[in-house]
Amino acid sequence: MKYMITIEEVQSVDEIKEFWTNEDYVQLLEKFDYPNAEDTGSESLRELLFMAIADFEPSEAAGIVLKYKLEKELTEGQIDQISNDMLLDKVCEEYPEMELQAPLFHINQLVFKAYNGKFPSSSATIIKCRINSQDEPEKNLDKEIILRILNDGLSDRNIVKRLFEEQMKGNLEFPEAENIIWDLQNPEKDKYRITTSGNLIKKEEIISSEWEGELTVSEIAS
Repeated sequence: MKYMITIEEVQSVDEIKEFWTNEDYVQLLEKFDYPNAEDTGSESLRELLFMAIADFEPSEAAGIVLKYKLEKELTEGQIDQISNDMLLDKVCEEYPEMELQAPLFHINQLVFKAYNGKFPSSSATIIKCRINSQDEPEKNLDKEIILRILNDGLSDRNIVKRLFEEQMKGNLEFPEAENIIWDLQNPEKDKYRITTSGNLIKKEEIISSEWEGELTVSEIAS
């Protein structure tokens, strides 16, 4: 498959508000001792939650949000450890289980905003691009293929290229791609919106705005 990729926009953001729903805010408000939050107008829920969170010690508040979102994935001991570590380090960037880095980012940034900076801030990168296949019918591109297509446009300093060199080149299977790209949207046939960690792909590491490339049949099949 020969393709042409055009980068339309790259954003570095410190939160993705749509991750948290009004229902999340209502349930979290209850956990922070604010009952009957469902009777509050939806536009006020986030502000109320921040006010409720501020009545708790930062590590305690982080633990409550962690338990709400990741109770099935983490033990109580892990939640206690992470809630304390979050005050010192960007746990969401360093956590060894990559599938938890995205939810940890969203949790970190929620309490970062609520406490106006007491937690270290992290970032996400949003890439909007067009990918046109030049010689085959349009295919639905998955996260693995998208990363391999991005490879030629990334700086050699990029951590994904350095840690997963053979996978990015298509020489090895690439299951990690599922968690490197947090969200992949395809709103139109050749338009893609890619959300990933600002630690894994920094805005300044996308060094080309347009390039051509080719993926082999084996890479697409993988």
